[in-house]
Amino acid sequence: MDPLLDPITGDYAGGTTDTLANAVYLRLMTPLGGWWADPELGSRLHLLSRSKDTSQIDLIACQYAEQALQPLLRDGRARRVGVQAQRPGSGRLLLLVEVEEAGGQTRHFQHHVRIA
Repeated sequence: MDPLLDPITGDYAGGTTDTLANAVYLRLMTPLGGWWADPELGSRLHLLSRSKDTSQIDLIACQYAEQALQPLLRDGRARRVGVQAQRPGSGRLLLLVEVEEAGGQTRHFQHHVRIA
């Protein structure tokens, strides 16, 4: 079990987790190549904060998230990863991430992305 990270603040939430919650959070929040111990950990979602708010951004954000989560599939911790985008408002994107863990349990995560 790992200490659970709060996806809103990035701090420890006080509890523990035996799910992929921390792995998903770290892969989406960390800029790709931004962690010294693993240059493949992270995503390119941070690049969208400089992109224009167009309809194509939804598709690009989903692709960036799926790419960031691919290592979970490769190392066998997840069977399936799915990402959908919603628009809660102008300049904001909400990614709805669904991960089927190796044990068969399906987990749902949300990740907010700021767009210029």
